[in-house]
Amino acid sequence: MTSAVPGLPDPGRCLVMGVVNVTPDSFSDGGAWFDPDKAIRHAHDLVHEGADLIDVGGESTRPGAQRVSLEEELRRVIPVIEALAADGIPVSVDTMRAEVAEAAVGAGARLINDVSGGLADPDMARIVAAARVPYVVMHWRGHSHDMYRRAEYDDVVAEVRDELRARVDAVVAQGVDPEMIVLDPGLGFAKRPRHNWTLLARLGELSDDLPILVGASRKRFIGKLLTGPDGHPRPFADCDDATVAISALSAAAGAWCVRVHRVRPNADAVRVAAAIRGDREVRP
Repeated sequence: MTSAVPGLPDPGRCLVMGVVNVTPDSFSDGGAWFDPDKAIRHAHDLVHEGADLIDVGGESTRPGAQRVSLEEELRRVIPVIEALAADGIPVSVDTMRAEVAEAAVGAGARLINDVSGGLADPDMARIVAAARVPYVVMHWRGHSHDMYRRAEYDDVVAEVRDELRARVDAVVAQGVDPEMIVLDPGLGFAKRPRHNWTLLARLGELSDDLPILVGASRKRFIGKLLTGPDGHPRPFADCDDATVAISALSAAAGAWCVRVHRVRPNADAVRVAAAIRGDREVRP
């Protein structure tokens, strides 16, 4: 699964994508980076810790989240993307809106990360095709406010694989270059904990030819696995060590990139996996 994606860093190992949520209601960081200046400083810190690219998002996708307006999403993300791109940092925009994606590419974004896989906005594929930038197609069955109603599977791996392939075929038919497509199994999106663990265990079955992005960091299914004696799931920020384990295993399985909130330990994890795999990155 590990392969280079045109226009993005290629260190010869699994990439590390650092998350910067420019939102007041993110499930993972409580809006710590909602102020643009704080978001920009945080992104620089993540790069210093080893992030290969930064994913900037202005709309929460936590379970139950309601959508923000187009104008508000643009107001949140564009200044941050412009500043980071001007500093030479590879930036991804996390958005389901074609207009935001187009503005973000104009501001310097080098990748469009669409959690809806093009389903939320019928114009997205056209914008991606015209922009000629890499495109993350995530498995998605509906918006956050009701996605768990759709978390029914007979064979989650086969169904996610087939639904992703259908989305790839659809966006390619609209002009998106297949060499620019990255797949994301959509951990936590319309999936119960058992579905997420099965997808991680069988990651290699999702695609024979397209790179895969794994976004497990601070997802609810990890906290539920680590439920304490009191019966309460572990808080999001206390699940980072478990995320490191997932990053190491995903990188060892050939994932192209892991999307994480805490960069340094995950950057260490993918480098360990690269050394074990004998990937191109030179061992010290």
